[in-house]
Amino acid sequence: MRVTDVRGASVARLLPWTGTGGKPCYVVGDGTGYVSRKADEVEEIQLDMAYELLGHADGLLTEPGVTAPEIHFLARRLTESLEQVQRIAESRGSRLEAALARPEPEPQPASASPSEPQLPPLPQSNSDTSP
Repeated sequence: MRVTDVRGASVARLLPWTGTGGKPCYVVGDGTGYVSRKADEVEEIQLDMAYELLGHADGLLTEPGVTAPEIHFLARRLTESLEQVQRIAESRGSRLEAALARPEPEPQPASASPSEPQLPPLPQSNSDTSP
């Protein structure tokens, strides 16, 4: 589920953890607040753990004599990790969509102040027909 504005761009960030009953958690803001910074830290930890788990899985699956409970335990941890990575990808994808949907502000001339209204340029006179 994505929270969107009227243009369809995401306005809320999906957090890398869930709330009560496994419901998704969101934060609204510019991405610089405390919760956003904590979410960045949690995502980094989750991604690091996923890489470590992949290395462990590779080693375990090449060992002879691996038991069914060990494989089952590995499969559960890989499933949990994949769910976390999927959530991170969805969150980052939504934020990327929102950033791409935002129109670029038009550059202001250096001499104009933001509080002054912009007037259209005056028509150019043709000096050949001037008296």
